Amino acid sequence: MEVLKKRILEEGVVISDEVLKLDALLNHQVDPQLTMEMGREFAGRFADCGITRIVTVESSGIAVAFATAYELKVPLVFARRKKTLLADPDALCERVPSFTKGIVTDIMLSRQFISPEDKILFIDDIIANGDAARGLIKIIERSGAELVGLGVVVEKSFQAGARTIKEQGIRLESLVRITSLRGGTIEFGE
Repeated sequence: MEVLKKRILEEGVVISDEVLKLDALLNHQVDPQLTMEMGREFAGRFADCGITRIVTVESSGIAVAFATAYELKVPLVFARRKKTLLADPDALCERVPSFTKGIVTDIMLSRQFISPEDKILFIDDIIANGDAARGLIKIIERSGAELVGLGVVVEKSFQAGARTIKEQGIRLESLVRITSLRGGTIEFGE
């Protein structure tokens, strides 16, 4: 997506050789037109998969996952990171480290919103080390649902996350691949 690459170059902030801040696009502010365009792109790439449900992890993946769900006309379910008083005591749960937050959290998905009959498309904002993605994949597997693929807005291909997901035989589609952030410069791959 050339428009996404252009926006990342204009609005992304390289924090270090491993961290790219995309608050203006994904993580703090959302551009509705760009987000809907990303949703259409994912919907087109996975249109022939019989998707019955979109799944994401709160919170940065929700906007793009919603746009994708809207285009595919299926429900969106997001895994929560915080237990509440109303949390499903029988929720599927996985403990995962967060690369950008520097903490370990539990992600939870209510069994009420995922079933063995579902064909799941997992949408996420960024994949770096892939810990949260692997955690949600384990939850999907334990639910008995079929994971048909993972759509990621930004793949940081110089980190291991996307590679480890693909090595599991999971279809991974990235809208943009970043191959390097060295020296404060964003480099894209094909």
